[in-house]
Amino acid sequence: MKNRYLFNIFLLLILLGLSSCVTKKDIRYLQPSESLTINEEGLVPYNVPEYRVTKGDILTLNVVTTPKGDAAQFYSSLNTSSLGAGATTQQNVAGGAQAGGAQGGNGTGGNATFYFNGLKVDSNGDVNIFGIGYIKAEGRTVEDMTKEIQTRVNENFLQGKSEVRLNLDGIRYYILGDMETIGVTGEKTAYVTQLNIMQALAMNGGLNRTVDRKSVTIHRKYPEGIKTAKLDLTREDAMNSPYYWLQNGDIIYLNTNGKSINGFGKEPVQTLTTGVSLITTALSIYLLINNL
Repeated sequence: MKNRYLFNIFLLLILLGLSSCVTKKDIRYLQPSESLTINEEGLVPYNVPEYRVTKGDILTLNVVTTPKGDAAQFYSSLNTSSLGAGATTQQNVAGGAQAGGAQGGNGTGGNATFYFNGLKVDSNGDVNIFGIGYIKAEGRTVEDMTKEIQTRVNENFLQGKSEVRLNLDGIRYYILGDMETIGVTGEKTAYVTQLNIMQALAMNGGLNRTVDRKSVTIHRKYPEGIKTAKLDLTREDAMNSPYYWLQNGDIIYLNTNGKSINGFGKEPVQTLTTGVSLITTALSIYLLINNL
Protein backbone atom coordinates (compact mmCIF):
# COMPACT_ATOMS: atom_id res chain seq x y z
CA MET A 1 0.00 0.00 0.00
CA LYS A 2 2.80 2.34 0.92
CA ASN A 3 4.72 1.52 -2.25
CA ARG A 4 1.63 2.12 -4.35
CA TYR A 5 1.09 5.47 -2.67
CA LEU A 6 4.69 6.52 -3.27
CA PHE A 7 4.50 5.37 -6.87
CA ASN A 8 1.38 7.50 -7.46
CA ILE A 9 3.07 10.55 -6.01
CA PHE A 10 6.17 9.94 -8.13
CA LEU A 11 4.06 9.48 -11.30
CA LEU A 12 2.04 12.61 -10.59
CA LEU A 13 5.16 14.74 -10.18
CA ILE A 14 6.65 13.38 -13.41
CA LEU A 15 3.50 14.16 -15.36
CA LEU A 16 3.37 17.63 -13.85
CA GLY A 17 6.98 18.27 -14.78
CA LEU A 18 6.56 17.03 -18.34
CA SER A 19 3.44 19.12 -18.91
CA SER A 20 5.26 22.19 -17.63
CA CYS A 21 8.31 21.89 -19.87
CA VAL A 22 8.82 24.40 -22.70
CA THR A 23 9.10 22.36 -25.91
CA LYS A 24 11.01 23.06 -29.11
CA LYS A 25 7.79 24.08 -30.82
CA ASP A 26 7.33 26.76 -28.18
CA ILE A 27 10.65 28.48 -28.88
CA ARG A 28 11.48 27.91 -32.56
CA TYR A 29 10.86 30.94 -34.75
CA LEU A 30 8.89 30.88 -38.00
CA GLN A 31 8.14 27.19 -38.24
CA PRO A 32 6.60 25.93 -41.53
CA SER A 33 2.94 26.84 -41.95
CA GLU A 34 0.54 25.76 -44.68
CA SER A 35 -1.23 29.12 -44.55
CA LEU A 36 1.89 31.04 -45.56
CA THR A 37 1.15 33.18 -48.63
CA ILE A 38 3.82 33.17 -51.33
CA ASN A 39 3.80 34.55 -54.86
CA GLU A 40 4.30 32.70 -58.13
CA GLU A 41 8.06 32.98 -57.72
CA GLY A 42 7.94 31.30 -54.34
CA LEU A 43 8.69 34.50 -52.45
CA VAL A 44 6.89 35.96 -49.44
CA PRO A 45 5.45 39.30 -50.64
CA TYR A 46 6.44 42.41 -48.71
CA ASN A 47 3.47 43.65 -46.74
CA VAL A 48 5.01 46.86 -45.43
CA PRO A 49 2.36 49.42 -44.42
CA GLU A 50 3.06 53.04 -45.27
CA TYR A 51 3.51 55.15 -42.17
CA ARG A 52 1.20 58.12 -41.79
CA VAL A 53 2.08 60.99 -39.54
CA THR A 54 0.04 61.43 -36.37
CA LYS A 55 -0.36 64.19 -33.81
CA GLY A 56 2.62 64.39 -31.49
CA ASP A 57 5.14 63.16 -34.06
CA ILE A 58 8.39 65.06 -34.48
CA LEU A 59 10.02 65.48 -37.88
CA THR A 60 13.40 66.73 -39.01
CA LEU A 61 13.69 69.10 -41.98
CA ASN A 62 16.84 69.76 -43.97
CA VAL A 63 17.04 72.00 -47.02
CA VAL A 64 20.19 71.61 -49.11
CA THR A 65 21.02 74.44 -51.50
CA THR A 66 23.68 75.46 -53.98
CA PRO A 67 26.77 77.31 -52.64
CA LYS A 68 25.18 80.72 -53.26
CA GLY A 69 21.73 79.73 -52.10
CA ASP A 70 20.37 81.04 -48.82
CA ALA A 71 17.47 78.59 -48.43
CA ALA A 72 19.18 77.03 -45.43
CA GLN A 73 19.18 80.32 -43.52
CA PHE A 74 15.69 81.15 -44.72
CA TYR A 75 14.08 77.92 -43.58
CA SER A 76 16.08 77.25 -40.43
CA SER A 77 16.57 79.52 -37.45
CA LEU A 78 19.52 77.34 -36.40
CA ASN A 79 21.73 77.69 -39.46
CA THR A 80 23.30 81.11 -39.72
CA SER A 81 26.45 80.48 -41.76
CA SER A 82 27.44 78.85 -45.03
CA LEU A 83 28.69 75.29 -44.85
CA GLY A 84 31.39 75.63 -47.50
CA ALA A 85 30.39 73.87 -50.72
CA GLY A 86 26.74 74.02 -49.82
CA ALA A 87 24.26 75.15 -47.21
CA THR A 88 22.21 72.74 -45.14
CA THR A 89 19.70 73.30 -42.40
CA GLN A 90 20.45 71.78 -39.00
CA GLN A 91 16.97 70.98 -37.72
CA ASN A 92 18.30 68.04 -35.72
CA VAL A 93 21.52 66.48 -34.58
CA ALA A 94 20.45 62.93 -33.92
CA GLY A 95 22.62 61.08 -31.45
CA GLY A 96 22.67 57.47 -30.39
CA ALA A 97 23.12 54.38 -32.51
CA GLN A 98 24.74 54.18 -35.90
CA ALA A 99 22.67 53.80 -39.05
CA GLY A 100 20.86 50.51 -39.07
CA GLY A 101 21.39 49.93 -35.36
CA ALA A 102 19.16 50.09 -32.34
CA GLN A 103 19.52 51.83 -29.02
CA GLY A 104 17.82 51.57 -25.70
CA GLY A 105 16.18 54.52 -24.06
CA ASN A 106 17.90 56.31 -21.23
CA GLY A 107 14.70 56.66 -19.24
CA THR A 108 13.95 60.17 -20.47
CA GLY A 109 11.97 59.11 -23.54
CA GLY A 110 13.26 60.23 -26.91
CA ASN A 111 16.17 62.32 -28.13
CA ALA A 112 16.35 65.69 -26.36
CA THR A 113 18.09 67.51 -29.22
CA PHE A 114 15.58 66.17 -31.70
CA TYR A 115 12.70 67.18 -29.44
CA PHE A 116 13.79 70.81 -29.04
CA ASN A 117 14.90 71.34 -32.66
CA GLY A 118 12.48 69.18 -34.66
CA LEU A 119 9.18 70.03 -36.30
CA LYS A 120 6.37 69.06 -33.93
CA VAL A 121 2.96 68.01 -35.24
CA ASP A 122 0.59 70.17 -33.20
CA SER A 123 -2.90 69.44 -31.86
CA ASN A 124 -4.39 70.50 -35.20
CA GLY A 125 -2.24 67.99 -37.08
CA ASP A 126 -0.03 70.70 -38.65
CA VAL A 127 3.66 71.62 -38.60
CA ASN A 128 4.86 75.22 -38.71
CA ILE A 129 7.91 75.61 -40.96
CA PHE A 130 9.88 78.82 -40.67
CA GLY A 131 9.62 80.77 -43.92
CA ILE A 132 6.77 78.64 -45.29
CA GLY A 133 4.06 78.57 -42.67
CA TYR A 134 1.73 75.77 -41.65
CA ILE A 135 1.72 72.47 -43.56
CA LYS A 136 -0.86 69.73 -42.99
CA ALA A 137 0.88 66.68 -41.54
CA GLU A 138 -1.61 64.37 -39.82
CA GLY A 139 -2.65 61.40 -41.94
CA ARG A 140 -0.04 62.10 -44.62
CA THR A 141 3.09 60.18 -45.52
CA VAL A 142 6.50 61.75 -45.09
CA GLU A 143 7.03 61.43 -48.85
CA ASP A 144 3.83 63.34 -49.60
CA MET A 145 4.79 66.12 -47.19
CA THR A 146 8.27 66.31 -48.71
CA LYS A 147 6.83 66.91 -52.17
CA GLU A 148 4.65 69.77 -50.94
CA ILE A 149 7.47 71.42 -49.04
CA GLN A 150 9.72 71.05 -52.08
CA THR A 151 7.10 72.78 -54.21
CA ARG A 152 6.88 75.65 -51.71
CA VAL A 153 10.67 75.97 -51.61
CA ASN A 154 10.79 76.11 -55.43
CA GLU A 155 8.48 79.12 -55.32
CA ASN A 156 11.33 81.11 -53.81
CA PHE A 157 14.34 79.43 -55.43
CA LEU A 158 15.08 78.02 -58.86
CA GLN A 159 13.91 74.46 -59.33
CA GLY A 160 16.80 72.05 -59.07
CA LYS A 161 18.82 74.44 -56.90
CA SER A 162 17.53 73.09 -53.60
CA GLU A 163 16.57 69.75 -52.11
CA VAL A 164 14.15 69.12 -49.26
CA ARG A 165 14.89 66.25 -46.89
CA LEU A 166 12.15 65.44 -44.41
CA ASN A 167 12.46 62.49 -42.04
CA LEU A 168 11.35 60.98 -38.78
CA ASP A 169 13.99 60.29 -36.17
CA GLY A 170 14.41 56.74 -37.43
CA ILE A 171 11.91 54.06 -36.43
CA ARG A 172 11.29 54.49 -32.70
CA TYR A 173 9.63 51.53 -31.00
CA TYR A 174 9.19 50.18 -27.50
CA ILE A 175 9.53 46.68 -26.05
CA LEU A 176 7.84 45.81 -22.77
CA GLY A 177 8.08 42.41 -21.09
CA ASP A 178 6.53 41.24 -17.85
CA MET A 179 9.26 38.79 -16.89
CA GLU A 180 13.06 38.59 -17.23
CA THR A 181 13.40 40.82 -20.28
CA ILE A 182 15.59 43.51 -18.71
CA GLY A 183 18.13 43.38 -21.50
CA VAL A 184 15.44 43.63 -24.18
CA THR A 185 12.83 46.03 -22.83
CA GLY A 186 12.91 49.77 -23.23
CA GLU A 187 12.78 52.47 -25.86
CA LYS A 188 14.59 51.61 -29.09
CA THR A 189 15.53 53.49 -32.23
CA ALA A 190 16.57 51.94 -35.55
CA TYR A 191 17.96 54.21 -38.25
CA VAL A 192 16.59 52.24 -41.18
CA THR A 193 13.73 52.77 -43.60
CA GLN A 194 12.17 49.35 -42.98
CA LEU A 195 12.29 47.14 -39.90
CA ASN A 196 10.51 43.88 -39.16
CA ILE A 197 9.95 42.45 -35.70
CA MET A 198 12.50 39.66 -36.16
CA GLN A 199 15.19 42.20 -37.00
CA ALA A 200 14.19 44.32 -34.00
CA LEU A 201 14.40 41.36 -31.62
CA ALA A 202 17.74 40.29 -33.11
CA MET A 203 19.13 43.79 -32.53
CA ASN A 204 18.20 43.43 -28.88
CA GLY A 205 19.64 39.98 -28.26
CA GLY A 206 16.59 37.83 -28.98
CA LEU A 207 14.00 36.38 -26.63
CA ASN A 208 14.62 34.03 -23.73
CA ARG A 209 12.55 30.94 -23.00
CA THR A 210 10.20 32.71 -20.61
CA VAL A 211 8.61 34.71 -23.44
CA ASP A 212 5.51 33.33 -25.13
CA ARG A 213 6.45 33.57 -28.80
CA LYS A 214 2.95 32.47 -29.77
CA SER A 215 1.36 35.57 -28.29
CA VAL A 216 3.34 38.72 -28.97
CA THR A 217 1.10 41.80 -28.76
CA ILE A 218 1.67 44.95 -30.81
CA HIS A 219 0.00 48.31 -30.22
CA ARG A 220 0.15 50.57 -33.27
CA LYS A 221 -0.94 54.17 -33.45
CA TYR A 222 -2.93 55.57 -36.37
CA PRO A 223 -4.33 59.06 -36.95
CA GLU A 224 -7.72 57.62 -35.88
CA GLY A 225 -6.44 55.88 -32.75
CA ILE A 226 -4.61 52.76 -31.60
CA LYS A 227 -5.01 49.22 -32.94
CA THR A 228 -3.92 46.01 -31.23
CA ALA A 229 -2.72 42.86 -32.97
CA LYS A 230 -1.18 39.55 -31.93
CA LEU A 231 1.62 37.73 -33.71
CA ASP A 232 2.60 34.09 -33.42
CA LEU A 233 6.34 34.20 -34.08
CA THR A 234 6.55 30.39 -34.11
CA ARG A 235 4.63 30.33 -37.42
CA GLU A 236 6.18 31.54 -40.65
CA ASP A 237 2.84 32.96 -41.84
CA ALA A 238 3.51 35.78 -39.37
CA MET A 239 5.50 37.28 -42.26
CA ASN A 240 2.23 37.90 -44.11
CA SER A 241 0.93 40.21 -41.38
CA PRO A 242 1.30 43.99 -41.78
CA TYR A 243 2.22 44.03 -38.09
CA TYR A 244 5.29 41.94 -38.88
CA TRP A 245 6.81 45.18 -40.14
CA LEU A 246 7.28 47.75 -37.39
CA GLN A 247 6.27 51.37 -37.65
CA ASN A 248 7.31 54.42 -35.70
CA GLY A 249 5.71 54.40 -32.25
CA ASP A 250 4.91 50.67 -32.12
CA ILE A 251 4.78 49.10 -28.65
CA ILE A 252 5.69 45.40 -28.46
CA TYR A 253 4.39 43.51 -25.44
CA LEU A 254 6.23 40.29 -24.63
CA ASN A 255 3.88 38.05 -22.69
CA THR A 256 5.24 35.42 -20.34
CA ASN A 257 4.79 31.78 -21.23
CA GLY A 258 2.46 30.17 -18.69
CA LYS A 259 4.78 27.16 -18.45
CA SER A 260 7.57 29.40 -17.20
CA ILE A 261 5.58 31.06 -14.43
CA ASN A 262 5.20 27.87 -12.38
CA GLY A 263 8.97 27.42 -12.18
CA PHE A 264 9.21 24.19 -14.22
CA GLY A 265 9.69 25.28 -17.78
CA LYS A 266 12.54 27.75 -17.71
CA GLU A 267 15.47 25.39 -18.36
CA PRO A 268 15.64 21.55 -18.66
CA VAL A 269 18.19 21.29 -15.83
CA GLN A 270 16.05 23.44 -13.57
CA THR A 271 13.02 21.34 -14.45
CA LEU A 272 14.87 18.19 -13.36
CA THR A 273 16.21 19.87 -10.23
CA THR A 274 12.77 21.17 -9.27
CA GLY A 275 11.20 17.75 -9.86
CA VAL A 276 13.76 15.97 -7.71
CA SER A 277 13.32 18.56 -4.96
CA LEU A 278 9.55 18.09 -4.99
CA ILE A 279 9.86 14.31 -4.86
CA THR A 280 12.31 14.53 -1.98
CA THR A 281 10.03 16.91 -0.11
CA ALA A 282 6.97 14.74 -0.69
CA LEU A 283 8.80 11.63 0.54
CA SER A 284 10.08 13.45 3.61
CA ILE A 285 6.57 14.63 4.50
CA TYR A 286 5.15 11.16 3.92
CA LEU A 287 7.76 9.47 6.11
CA LEU A 288 7.28 12.09 8.83
CA ILE A 289 3.53 11.60 8.89
CA ASN A 290 3.87 7.82 8.70
CA ASN A 291 6.15 7.77 11.75
CA LEU A 292 3.86 9.84 13.94
